[in-house]
Amino acid sequence: MTGTGELTFTRVHRGSPELLFACMTEPAHLVHFWGPAGTTTPVGGIVVDLRPGGAFETTMVNEADGSTYTMRAVFAEIDRPHRLVWVEAGVEGGMRTTVTFTDLHDGRTEVVTHQSNVPAAYLAAEAQAGFVTSLDRYAAYVAQLTSQEPT
Repeated sequence: MTGTGELTFTRVHRGSPELLFACMTEPAHLVHFWGPAGTTTPVGGIVVDLRPGGAFETTMVNEADGSTYTMRAVFAEIDRPHRLVWVEAGVEGGMRTTVTFTDLHDGRTEVVTHQSNVPAAYLAAEAQAGFVTSLDRYAAYVAQLTSQEPT
C-alpha cells in the first residue's frame, strides 16, 4: 500500500463568499475552469447534486487527444457559502476535499482547499502543478466575473 498525505492551497479572490461558492457548485460556472490547463469540462459532463450524499461528477476532456477523465465524488458537507466537502471514494480509500470560503470583509474572500487521504501519485510535483493550473483558471474566471460587476 502506498502512503497518503495532505495538501492545502490558499488563495484570496475579489468577490463574495456567495459568488465563489456558486462558482464551485454550479455547472454553468464550472465549465469555465474545472480541470487542469489543457482540458475542458463540458456542461453535459457535470453532475452537481448539492446535498449531503449527493453526487459531484465531472468529466474532463483532454484538448490534445480527446481522452476523458471522470472525477466521481459524493458531497459530505454543505454549509453555503462557508464550507464544501466532497469525498472521492474511488481514489485509494477516499480522498477528501474541503473548500472553505472566508469573507475578509474588504470585498475579498479567502478560499482554502484542503485535501486529505491524498494518494502518493497525486502528491507528485507534476500532479500538484496540474492542480494548481485549475486553481489559476478558477482565479482568472472569478476575476473576469468581478471585473464585470458594477462598482
